[in-house]
Amino acid sequence: MTTRAERRTPVMTWLAVVATGLLVLPLVALLLRTPWTRMPDLLAEPNVLAALWLSLVCSLGALALSTMLGVPLAWVFARREFPAKTLVRALCVLPMVLPPVVGGVALLLAFGRRGVLGQPVDQITGLTLPFSTAGVILAETFVAMPFLVVTVEAGLRAMDRRYEDAAATLGARRWLTFRRVTVPLIAPSLGAGMALCWARALGEFGATITFAGNLPGRTQTMPLAVYLLLETDSEAAILLSLLLLAVSVVVLVALRGRLLTS
Repeated sequence: MTTRAERRTPVMTWLAVVATGLLVLPLVALLLRTPWTRMPDLLAEPNVLAALWLSLVCSLGALALSTMLGVPLAWVFARREFPAKTLVRALCVLPMVLPPVVGGVALLLAFGRRGVLGQPVDQITGLTLPFSTAGVILAETFVAMPFLVVTVEAGLRAMDRRYEDAAATLGARRWLTFRRVTVPLIAPSLGAGMALCWARALGEFGATITFAGNLPGRTQTMPLAVYLLLETDSEAAILLSLLLLAVSVVVLVALRGRLLTS
């Protein structure tokens, strides 16, 4: 006798097929329309090389800054209790769901020449972040660091703290314990967080173009170059999109075990 759940299975299967098509078809179309013969010539163009290099430098800079600041922040969220912790944590991870353009506007209001912090810094030091390479790194850090914080915090909460207690019993100082015990234990989470952070920084568009502009050789990263090339050279835009897609696939494959077990 066929159960109600079994009768519903074909419907669920067809819906799954539609969902798969919706997600996969655009990627297949990108591959089918890629002008492969132009790739060597395109990659040799100075503006493309500049965008590639700038994307690499800025995304790695954002990753370094996110790791330096994000790991301590994740540790505080996982190990310390303080007033309004829930609110502070929500605000710190908000850029994960915040529209990137809104993030760019917020960065301008905070670090622009007339910003809350940017104005006094500009008056004292003459340093301005908007429309600069440093501004690109800051924008990418703003949107990417929460991915690292959330992942590392989960790793810290899941680890067995008895190893840290044993190290403390043996006389190890907190920094030594963190460096020699905690970090190796959360290495998978840290690696996953860094990979997600780097991939998000590499693909950042909205906050970057709002806060840093689209200046070739200075703030024009690969996503911004794709946006500009869509109006002048669609084939070149497709090729650069394919490069970003390849990076995303590599990161996803590297994290497949972590994502399936989390």
